[in-house]
Amino acid sequence: MASGKNWHDEHHSTRNFGQRLADTVANGMGSWRFIIWQTIIVAIWMILNVLAYVHHWDEYPFILLNLVFSTQAAYAAPIIMMAQNRQNERDRAQADSDFRTNKEAKLEIEELQKKLNAIEVEKLDRILVLLEKLNGDKS
Repeated sequence: MASGKNWHDEHHSTRNFGQRLADTVANGMGSWRFIIWQTIIVAIWMILNVLAYVHHWDEYPFILLNLVFSTQAAYAAPIIMMAQNRQNERDRAQADSDFRTNKEAKLEIEELQKKLNAIEVEKLDRILVLLEKLNGDKS
């Protein structure tokens, strides 16, 4: 990993155009904003076709609208799956980073524990020396 970058920055900077596009499309299609706008467009489409007196470009049962949805789904599903695969890659990168961080922390904690034990032994040795001096002075 490059210095100064965390796992997320490193992973984010290695994405190619297709991966960035898949992430952007999946983020957009997986939002309330998309659902609301799509609902508004569909409602307008249906209302205009039901109320149109002269020219219905998509009469009930809205076969053209169904075709648009089918085309959208045909493209959206693989794009969303690509984004999910990218999410899995991000999760693996994060898990690997967490593992390395935890491993380093464990080694540091073990080293600190050794130092604390050494300090404790040193203190006990000093106390024993002081007690021996006190017992030697009393006799």
